[in-house]
Amino acid sequence: MYRAPVAEIAFTLKEITGLSKAIEAGHLGELTDDLVDAILEEAGRFASEEIAPLNATGDREPARFKDGAVTMPPGWAEAYRKWCEGGWAALSAPEEFGGQGLPLMLQVAAFDIWNGASLAFALGPTLTVGAVEALHLHASDELKARYLAKLVSGEWTGTMNLTEPQAGTDLGALRCRAERRDDGTYRLFGQKIFITYGEHDMTDNIVHTVLARLPDAPDGTKGISLFLVPKYLVNEDGSLGARNDVVAASIEHKLGIHASPTCVMLYGEGRAGAGGVTEKGAVGYLIGEENRGLAAMFTMMNNARLMVGIEGVGIAERATQQASAYAAERRQGRAVGSGDSEMSPIIVHPDIRRTLLAMRGLTSASRAICYACAHAIDMAKAGAPAPEGAGGEKFWGERAALLTPIAKAFSTDAGVEVASQGIQVHGGMGFIEETGAAQHLRDARITPIYEGTNGVQAIDLVTRKLPLSQGEAIRLYLAELGEIAEAVRASNRPELGHMGEAVAASLKDCAQASEHLLSELLAGHVEAALAGATPFLRLFGLAAGGAYLARGALATDMEGGDAAKLRIQVARAFCERLARQTRGLKEEVVEGADAVLTTSGELLAAAS
Repeated sequence: MYRAPVAEIAFTLKEITGLSKAIEAGHLGELTDDLVDAILEEAGRFASEEIAPLNATGDREPARFKDGAVTMPPGWAEAYRKWCEGGWAALSAPEEFGGQGLPLMLQVAAFDIWNGASLAFALGPTLTVGAVEALHLHASDELKARYLAKLVSGEWTGTMNLTEPQAGTDLGALRCRAERRDDGTYRLFGQKIFITYGEHDMTDNIVHTVLARLPDAPDGTKGISLFLVPKYLVNEDGSLGARNDVVAASIEHKLGIHASPTCVMLYGEGRAGAGGVTEKGAVGYLIGEENRGLAAMFTMMNNARLMVGIEGVGIAERATQQASAYAAERRQGRAVGSGDSEMSPIIVHPDIRRTLLAMRGLTSASRAICYACAHAIDMAKAGAPAPEGAGGEKFWGERAALLTPIAKAFSTDAGVEVASQGIQVHGGMGFIEETGAAQHLRDARITPIYEGTNGVQAIDLVTRKLPLSQGEAIRLYLAELGEIAEAVRASNRPELGHMGEAVAASLKDCAQASEHLLSELLAGHVEAALAGATPFLRLFGLAAGGAYLARGALATDMEGGDAAKLRIQVARAFCERLARQTRGLKEEVVEGADAVLTTSGELLAAAS
């Protein structure tokens, strides 16, 4: 059974990624450490008692589709209603529309908990959070007044409609079209696929945000507009009106996240049925400006990338908890040197301990990276000054931009890796569905794919984020992490082992790989840089994650009991074992491009 790691989440927020310092500096309003603790405790209780029990049943009894309607698994609608009544949907939403206005760090921590309880449950609210932010930043006052309060409360949910059968990552290829009407509205026509919670029975209305192209729009991404398309039209008094001409044509049968309905949505095909609009075409309302929709959608996408990263953390946490509990109970073989006649719990065997330490380390490092990204976003939003000697007004925005692809890709790769290791710890029983270990891997496997595949995140990191301020953004970041390594080395605490030296070495590898890639880009060798993008992202995540765990170990008192001792041991194992992989990754980045580029796509295709 899942139990939210509330104490570890609070420690990571406060001691590793800067929440307490931001509170002390007055950057986060009236937020206090005590309030943070109270929110996390209640989130943990709700997740453990109300959401986690639904995870396995939602996997076995998935969302069902019939005649355009989706029925959620038993208990899901009731749990969602309770979740909204608890105020969780409004946690970081703007106060003028009923939100609590709390920092993103706290929202990300809460979603760490929701995803650990059930990734399929948390997906719906994740998309609504993104819709709220996009509308708040880009919609007209009229649209905000009509839709935001209901979305903030969770009474209505939101979606993000980007992908079409022929247009995935390449949004410039989308064909969904919008036509202007004299009353200022638009009519949308087309198909969207892979729409999370595009249809369900948990709320009275669903608010779709849809990318479409006007007839006279420029080609490519410069000709994309963003529209709000509600399932039901909303009258001036806020009541629901006619059914809009948007329907779900089907839901996908997926490897995992079975309870989350992934829909094929049809716009403007006249299938809304009785009570629908009389004119064919889905009524839509422009968000922002015509042909500027991608900028507004990127508000949602950047938010979603961080939130998908925390999905990886949540699923890794749950897989780790289950594997640890199983290893403590399962008896097989005898411990080395043991004189006992009975078999020992497998958790005493060195390889199982090694595996569990790696699982905990990847989970904790990913958590710290995601929280650090959220912290940078909060500081940018608060207009906090940059650290002394660390640049000007762009500092926090560039820090957030730099960390976003790492948060998304490193953390979701870690989620898959940890879930797979969890099956291994279970042995043959892990391959049996009844244990639940396999579900974690099936659920986790989508996270490196959606909201921009992890390969795309690596490309973004190398071609857009690495060159920020001519490379100074990453240099400042690595220098900041280097101070952690020096502090650990200077502490001379024996329990920290060689952690400081290991972190310093991994940061040096990251710096050398960064400079190599920057030089390749400057020389116009873009393909060579791209060939090293994915190993560089992994290298970056290991180096940053190790530094954050070292900071946590340095801030931990060994007298704090077993939890404190375990935190230090996990950090040491991560830094002295996993983070040492950065040397090989650096060599792959610097020297491995030619092996990729001399192999043509035609040759690979012919071999198949």
